[in-house]
Amino acid sequence: MNFGINIPEYNVSQFNHLVKEVIETNFDYIRIRGEISNLKNASSGHIFLTLKDENSVLNATIWNNKKNLLKIMPEVGMEVVVTGKVSTYAKSISTYSVNIDRIELAGEGALLKLIEDRKKKLEKKGIFNLNHKKELPYLPNKIGVVTSSTGSVIYDIINRIKERFPIDIDLWPVSVQGANAAENIIESIKGFNSEIYDSKPDIIIIARGGGSTEDLMPFNDERLALVVFDSKIPIISAIGHETDTTIIDYVSDLRASTPTAAAEKAVPLQKELREKVNNLSNRLDYSSYNKLKLYKKE
Repeated sequence: MNFGINIPEYNVSQFNHLVKEVIETNFDYIRIRGEISNLKNASSGHIFLTLKDENSVLNATIWNNKKNLLKIMPEVGMEVVVTGKVSTYAKSISTYSVNIDRIELAGEGALLKLIEDRKKKLEKKGIFNLNHKKELPYLPNKIGVVTSSTGSVIYDIINRIKERFPIDIDLWPVSVQGANAAENIIESIKGFNSEIYDSKPDIIIIARGGGSTEDLMPFNDERLALVVFDSKIPIISAIGHETDTTIIDYVSDLRASTPTAAAEKAVPLQKELREKVNNLSNRLDYSSYNKLKLYKKE
């Protein structure tokens, strides 16, 4: 049998190009479910990982310019659904992989299990213990606020503090949602605590408005929880609505149900302070007057 008849001949590059064309033409965006393993953060900023199920593995890549668009950062062991495009690579070895644009945890149940597992792990380290909580100063000189510079949260905090007891406020603007949010917040806490930061705040408020469980995931970050624990400056957490509870709420020195409530816990009411001072002043005057009367009688 003559195998050469009517069989096209390609060089390696031509064949790989054809395969690449066939794959990328026939598969536009796809969604693939699997467990993350073999995750590697490259110095270039790209993330290389493997998705696996019971029988197979699939290479995947998150390019550096896509990381900012992610809602959650991948971790080994996460069961996820990724959205992306299939592409081929054929330099040292012929292979194909998925270029990821979006990562979702595989259902709310998987997300809640991940949070619960992290909470148990951190609880074993003892960082939730009440004896580690730092006491808040009664009358701080300055409040540091870690939140987005846009939206209503920062204005709610500023307005409530002004109403109660006007003091200096330092805003450290951060992303409060997405893949870079946890890292931004970590940098802000370390920045406020840094020796080179002039006129440190006496209290730090970390705040954001409500959102879905996925939206609030940065505040369930394990690294962030440890940085909150290590902060020398007392921290008030005010994440989401009253019913929302994140891991940093367990670690922070005080948890507030809302950002506005955090402002109320951070500073006293000036009117009440004046009343106390007036009462103490009146009691002092009265005591002095009585002592003077007794002295004159003697």
